[in-house]
Amino acid sequence: MQLTTWPRMVLGRTFHRTGHQTALVAAGLPLHLAVVPLWLWLLGTLAALVPAATALPALLTLVALPVLLTLAVTPLLTMGQRRRYRALVGKDLPRPAVPGPGRDWKSAVRRPATRAFGRQVCYHAVAGPLFALLDLAVLAVWASALVAASVYVWIWALPPQWRALEYTTQAAYLTAGGLALLFLGPRLTGALVRLETRAAEVLLGPSRAEKLARRVADLSESRAGVLDAADAERRRIERDLHDGAQQRLVSLAVNLGLARSTLGDLPEAARKVIDEAHREAKEAIAELSSLVRGLHPAVLEDRGLDAALSGVAARLPIPVRLAVVLPQRPSPTVEAVAYFVVSEALTNVVKHAQATRADVTVERIGETLLVVVADDGVGGADLAPAGGTGLAGLAKRVASVDGTFSCRSPAGGPTVITVELPCAP
Repeated sequence: MQLTTWPRMVLGRTFHRTGHQTALVAAGLPLHLAVVPLWLWLLGTLAALVPAATALPALLTLVALPVLLTLAVTPLLTMGQRRRYRALVGKDLPRPAVPGPGRDWKSAVRRPATRAFGRQVCYHAVAGPLFALLDLAVLAVWASALVAASVYVWIWALPPQWRALEYTTQAAYLTAGGLALLFLGPRLTGALVRLETRAAEVLLGPSRAEKLARRVADLSESRAGVLDAADAERRRIERDLHDGAQQRLVSLAVNLGLARSTLGDLPEAARKVIDEAHREAKEAIAELSSLVRGLHPAVLEDRGLDAALSGVAARLPIPVRLAVVLPQRPSPTVEAVAYFVVSEALTNVVKHAQATRADVTVERIGETLLVVVADDGVGGADLAPAGGTGLAGLAKRVASVDGTFSCRSPAGGPTVITVELPCAP
């Protein structure tokens, strides 16, 4: 069994996917040779007309015709190459990006689509004929190997005078050489397929800059999806807490209050227990309300930034001048970021700034939402996480939507936090 398995393993490793790779080489030969007649025509025309002092317009016309034909057939040849790789080796060549039209010819030349088309022309006009020579060489190796290895099969079809003893002896050498070429053929074919695939990826696919740009766009899109999903989850949790746990606590506090008011003949110990439970229930309601507002306040979703920030300012122990100028509401994610930035900044003002007043301005300028929070406190705010002000967390929250965060807080004040958030058009 080992003697049977060993040749099978050797043959399997040697000729694995050789049929598909050889078919890929054979199918690529006509595609690689497609523009060769056009360029031979161009060379022949130049050789015939240049010495004959042909008129310049006619010469330019005859020269431009093969070039225009090459440009015309380039998309078809590129489509054929893509189908060849997809059908025979299961590889999809990524397509280059196709942006919008440029405003002038200079921007059009610099466009990625124009550069991608130039790479395709280079592949079909220059690299294609070179690969055609390599394809012919590899196919010739396979043909020679098959003919030489099977010499004892077809030698009897030759005339009798050609089947002399010395020729039969030569046939043994031909068979050995053919078998050697059969084992060399897969390696040559694999090397050529890898070379052609690499050239096709570079010249027929997007450039490195285009791949990076596409990757950045995909990452930005996926990050936006994650942010939207997280915001939607916060809203769901807020609704569940507000409509579920908070309502149960309110009902519990009401029942405890009724019990304290109506049950007058309770022992003093029981009354103290009810009073304590009633007080803890009200504290739990207050803490839960604060948690719900921290997750996502319902007023923000229902009435927008102006109403939500007005509620935040009204709960602070210092006066806050609030100015919100929004012709239209931004996206929910940007709106939530702006709300939490202002809310956290005002909380920091109360806790750390020792300020007597604060100013908040929210306005939309073009496609940018500008948020400015200023106070007349002692200043010295630090972006470092160890500072305890939470400004580093605000900067990260702003950066999550590609916004900019700046804080100017000299010693002695004032402190001005400026945030710019991009708005969807």
